[in-house]
Amino acid sequence: MELPAILALVQLIISLLLIGTILLQQRGGGLSPVLGGSETFATRRGIEKKVFWATIVLSVIFLGTAFLTILL
Repeated sequence: MELPAILALVQLIISLLLIGTILLQQRGGGLSPVLGGSETFATRRGIEKKVFWATIVLSVIFLGTAFLTILL
């Protein structure tokens, strides 16, 4: 396989993992603040923190492979 084809495959896999980590993250609030409810924020702990950092790492790797693809 040629390098551009390998990079395309790597980008496809990373993009699927990135979509998964984004969908796993929870959002607090919803319509609660609009309807008069209070909105509280807590620090990330445990698996939530790992998913958050995995999202950041995967996005940086995805951008890196995108730039590498452009350069080739």
